[in-house]
Amino acid sequence: MDATTGQNGLAQARQFAAAANVTGVVLTKLDGTAKGGIIFSIVRELNIPVRFVGLGERLDDLEEFNAETFVEALFQ
Repeated sequence: MDATTGQNGLAQARQFAAAANVTGVVLTKLDGTAKGGIIFSIVRELNIPVRFVGLGERLDDLEEFNAETFVEALFQ
């Protein structure tokens, strides 16, 4: 899920989950100004965990999701 996606992200996630066996979410583009708050609704409604976050454009910019770090960043 693109972190810059707003409320439409939940509708996109629902459609994707209906079409595929989704076992987790990768939240990308967190290195920009996006906060990625839509992820709370997606995780709650679809009951799937966030697995990774993208903090850049390269493959090695993917990091395992850490809930505490994510929530702290929302308040910065």
